[in-house]
Amino acid sequence: MPLTIDYVEFASPDLEGTQRFFAEALGWSFTDYGPDYRDIQNAGTGAGVERGGLRPPLIVLKSDDLVRDRAKLLEAGAELVRDIFEFPGGRRFEFREPGGTLMAAWTQSAAP
Repeated sequence: MPLTIDYVEFASPDLEGTQRFFAEALGWSFTDYGPDYRDIQNAGTGAGVERGGLRPPLIVLKSDDLVRDRAKLLEAGAELVRDIFEFPGGRRFEFREPGGTLMAAWTQSAAP
């Protein structure tokens, strides 16, 4: 199965201001995951915004085999930026493609 774009993650030092803007200007709604992360609803694709320093949006790819796809990406020339880690609902890693764009790949956690 090919890796597909599944999620776009924004960062903002003013999380509440960004959330308010996205809601008023774009009509998006949110699910709060603690004080520093909002999952964006109704954006046309999966998306979220985290409290943090400014950076370009992070494109997140969906993987059905994270270890296999990590090896495949590294073999093709990706630079590993952050190795596989767990987060609520899944696992992911971050990499930089040869042109310099920071990206991530994730897989959903197996049901308990």
